[in-house]
Amino acid sequence: MVVTDAESPHLGEITCGTLLQKLQEIWDEVGESDEERDKLLLQIEQECLHVYKKKVEQAAKSRAELLQTLSDANAELSSLTTSLGEKSFVNCIPDKSSGTIKEQLAAIAPALEQLWQQKDERVREFSDVQSQIQKICGEIAGGLSSEVPIVDDSDLSLKKLDDFHNQLQELQKEKTDRLHKVLEFVSSIHDLCAVLGLDFLNTVTEVHSSLDEETSAQAKSISNETLSRLAKTVLTLKDDKKQRLQKLQELATQLIDLWNLMDTPEEERELFDHVTCNISASVDEVTTPGALAHDLIKQAVVEVDRLDQLKASRMKEIAFKKQSELEEIYTRAHVETNPESARERIMSLIDSGNVEPTELLADMDSQIAKAKEEAFSRKDILDRVEKWMSLCEEESWLEDYNRDQNRYSASRGAHLNLKRAEKARVMVSKIPAMVDTLVAKTRAWEEEHSMSFAYDGVPLLAMLDEYGMLRQEREEEKRRLREQKKVQEQPHVEQDTAFSTRPSPARPMSAKKPVGARANNGGANGTPNRRLSLNANQNGSRSVAKEGGRKESLNRPAAPTNYVAISKEEAADHVPASP
Repeated sequence: MVVTDAESPHLGEITCGTLLQKLQEIWDEVGESDEERDKLLLQIEQECLHVYKKKVEQAAKSRAELLQTLSDANAELSSLTTSLGEKSFVNCIPDKSSGTIKEQLAAIAPALEQLWQQKDERVREFSDVQSQIQKICGEIAGGLSSEVPIVDDSDLSLKKLDDFHNQLQELQKEKTDRLHKVLEFVSSIHDLCAVLGLDFLNTVTEVHSSLDEETSAQAKSISNETLSRLAKTVLTLKDDKKQRLQKLQELATQLIDLWNLMDTPEEERELFDHVTCNISASVDEVTTPGALAHDLIKQAVVEVDRLDQLKASRMKEIAFKKQSELEEIYTRAHVETNPESARERIMSLIDSGNVEPTELLADMDSQIAKAKEEAFSRKDILDRVEKWMSLCEEESWLEDYNRDQNRYSASRGAHLNLKRAEKARVMVSKIPAMVDTLVAKTRAWEEEHSMSFAYDGVPLLAMLDEYGMLRQEREEEKRRLREQKKVQEQPHVEQDTAFSTRPSPARPMSAKKPVGARANNGGANGTPNRRLSLNANQNGSRSVAKEGGRKESLNRPAAPTNYVAISKEEAADHVPASP
């Protein structure tokens, strides 16, 4: 009943005093002794002390835990700010002395929460950029890694993040450059395969399966191995292209030679225009699809073999054609040959069958090549000989003009002859120097080639020596005639003779007929056959050769017209034959 009454709400507020009073009443009613009462009160006091002590311990433990939490929070805050590189939060956090522990914790919590969120965001950014870096590095290395990159949370600063972004940009640029190289290689392989007639898709997928046309550009392999194999493939295809072009050009040259040899009509040649169109093209200039395909080269080989067989059946015709070419070269070079014996030799070789047709044609090609070399070595001297002969013709015309008593007449065309005479005198004055140069070059040529330089079978030095003697005799004859005229004629006649020797444009011409152009009609100084000899007349004039002696050979140009053609008997009476 005591307990029930004590706990009854009607007893009022329960305190330690009310309870102790209630205990006193109970003891009084029971009759407890003072000793027993003291003992019970001491026990109650000890129990209360125990409770207080326990509560104090619990409070101290809770305070220690709060302090540890505060310390951990401060440490975490310091770690986060150091990791993130954010120092602005440190100044906003209150010191320990600025408030209670819970207040300090309450002040740190928002900053800590914000730093944790920022750390999580930063870690995601690091993970993303490192994943991209790892992916590109794997593409460059040639192997993709499925491992998730480990983020070092000890340094999540913006500086470190910027370093990763810079590294990523460099790798992305390298990837772009590599991709451009890959696409350039693929484009080159496509063009080369088109020209060579190869399967592009099969060729490029042998390098890497991602290089086909269906795969997007970003998905194509950019590894070192792929680039190396692409470069090697391009180099191989270029070498193949170069070899095929050389082969095709050789075949085209053979075709053209065979066509020219056998006078193949233009219609048949047009069938192989796709072969001959690249005969002089460089490797880079050949871009037409299929221009160097195996089938095209094989077609050209078959045609060359067919023409070779046809050439063997037309051997005589071809050999005589080459002989005509050889004779034409020697004719233009004014080298005397014996074409009849050469053709007889060709006939006997072909009829005997002792020589292969290819060997005979090769020998004739060699002779043609040597003839061209010899003609080239003679070209400079021959050009000078032609100029010399042309000047000799002018010299002959000038002498005819000077002997014409009517050269100063006022007839039609006389002024033209007068102008020509002035030009002819200038040109004729160059003949001695030209002859000296010709002699020097001819002797140098003979020393170099250890043989005599012949012009249509006549030694050129002998022709030049004979011309020198004739010119000297002509000058002596002129002097003798002038002396005779001075003795025989009257003074006024001698004066007219002096002026007629060198006409002046200011002097009026006589009314007699003018001198016509006689450069090619021979005259007193030479004949068109350009063979040199002396005139047997005592007065120094040259007789014109008979019409039969004036005809030239079709293959030999005329000699200087200032050389007089006379009969062999007359030449033997006056000048010994030149070598």
